[in-house]
Amino acid sequence: MSTQEANADRHYILLTVAVIIGLAGLYLRFVSDAASFTWIANIILIVGVAIMLKAVFAILK
Repeated sequence: MSTQEANADRHYILLTVAVIIGLAGLYLRFVSDAASFTWIANIILIVGVAIMLKAVFAILK
């Protein structure tokens, strides 16, 4: 794979989206101490991390 493919804009857009999703989960974690908010925040954080890992491994590939 070439350097051009690794520097494609779609990888970095995906990384940006993943960071925004992760920050939303982090913010939701501190909104309330209710158990439902904690569960939702954890799920959002896991989704953000999964997207982030997908983007990083796509760049490294």
